[in-house]
Amino acid sequence: MDDDTVEIPKITETRRPRHRRAEPKPHRGRNAAKIAMRVLTSIAALAVLSGTGFAWSAKTEFDNGFTHTDAIGKDAPRSLGGDLNILLIGLDTRKDLDGNDLPKAILDQLHAGDGDNGGYNANSLILLHIPADMHKIVAFSIPRDDYVAVSGIPGYDHAKIKEAYGLKKAATETKLENAGMKDKVALERAGREAGRASIVQTVRNLVGVPIDRFAEISLVGFYDLADKLGGVDVCLNHAVDDSYYSGAVFPAGPQHLDAANALSFVRQRHGLENGDLDRTHRQQAFLTSVAKSLKDTGTLTNFSKLSGLMDVAHRDIVLSDGWNLLDFARDLGSAGSISVEFRTLPVLRYDNIDGQDVNIVDPAAIKKEVRAAFGIETTPATSTRTPTSIVDVHNASGYSGRAAQLSTALTKRGYPAGTVATGTRADGTTSTLTYGIGAETDAAQLGDLIGLTPTASPNAEPGHITVVVGTDFTMPAELVPTTSAARTTTSAEPVPDAGKPVATTIGSSVPCVN
Repeated sequence: MDDDTVEIPKITETRRPRHRRAEPKPHRGRNAAKIAMRVLTSIAALAVLSGTGFAWSAKTEFDNGFTHTDAIGKDAPRSLGGDLNILLIGLDTRKDLDGNDLPKAILDQLHAGDGDNGGYNANSLILLHIPADMHKIVAFSIPRDDYVAVSGIPGYDHAKIKEAYGLKKAATETKLENAGMKDKVALERAGREAGRASIVQTVRNLVGVPIDRFAEISLVGFYDLADKLGGVDVCLNHAVDDSYYSGAVFPAGPQHLDAANALSFVRQRHGLENGDLDRTHRQQAFLTSVAKSLKDTGTLTNFSKLSGLMDVAHRDIVLSDGWNLLDFARDLGSAGSISVEFRTLPVLRYDNIDGQDVNIVDPAAIKKEVRAAFGIETTPATSTRTPTSIVDVHNASGYSGRAAQLSTALTKRGYPAGTVATGTRADGTTSTLTYGIGAETDAAQLGDLIGLTPTASPNAEPGHITVVVGTDFTMPAELVPTTSAARTTTSAEPVPDAGKPVATTIGSSVPCVN
């Protein structure tokens, strides 16, 4: 939705009464669901549901029980060759899909304040990659405080990535109210649909790969899942006392947590050695516990337990249009055992901007790491080829000196310097990389370096590349002089530790975390 048009985004919701069915027979999709359980609490809930042997007559009823969203967009880029990228978010709201406060009894169990707390932050973000050959699933946790470029949100060009949902939601509702919409439920649904599209776009721009599927689970969904499973097993390296914030008060070592405490376990970030980065590791450990519980208790073959989990999913989960979970699970199940690797996007340093603690990230480095982990090819021999195309740089950021800084850095990397100028209206305010005839290879190499996608332009001179430095541009760390980088970090700040990749297997023992 642009800023000049008022429209109600599409959102569909179909709910049909359930009828009692005979207990289903085990299905080959069962193993696939167990694998998917390990990715995030939201994918856990989804996979629980999709890994069962429902009779074909129940398939439509199951799929129609979900709220669906067009957040990805029909014209958005898609993965090629059968690969699948799925964005999963955990929404930290204390309201239901219609904007009503959750019952007080539930809020008390969540230990998360009332309906005015939390806003609409996407506090859990995971990007899941399933390759066409099913060789290995890779799941990237995205720290919620990463300070990233955003677009389409009035008054903001950068924000914490978790805020891309709530800020867009609020802006959309304000515009609709000003246009005369008064229905609170309609406003809530339209706002949340805009928020979903915003978080999808923001993540897609950060990681530089297509997003093919989307799933959202609410805060109460985390609680409901753990409750239906009878709690989860966890293990802590150290005792914690975060009674004021998350309510997490646990001793060190292995322990079993009920639903309320399990939610506190995955929400805690205060008092942890690496803050939010440690919280991503807790989410990963929680998923390991969920998968182990499902395997040990036989939940997937127990109809009464499974029915409860279906109710949770239909009430707490929103899925992108066209995502059929039963077919999804069946495809995974046919591939047999698949390894799963958890990773966390890297953080350069911690900082404080406009009074907010944020994570400073390198978008170009993130794109490279994600593409490499997902097996996406980059420009061959980029490290050895000497560029010959002239690079012109236009500054459309509104901040002086940014074009000159980039041009100087690129010249030191061997790129012939062209003009350095202030951006025009035709350049816009978003960073772009365009090239003329004969500059395609150099443009692809430069795009890998600075994290922009090159596009051929009939307006570009032959042998020239034009880089527009917009409000969303972040200078790649490898182009920043060491002395300059050193001045932005103080010795008192902790070094961000995203942790090493964690490979897991179904039914593994629960890892100990901070």
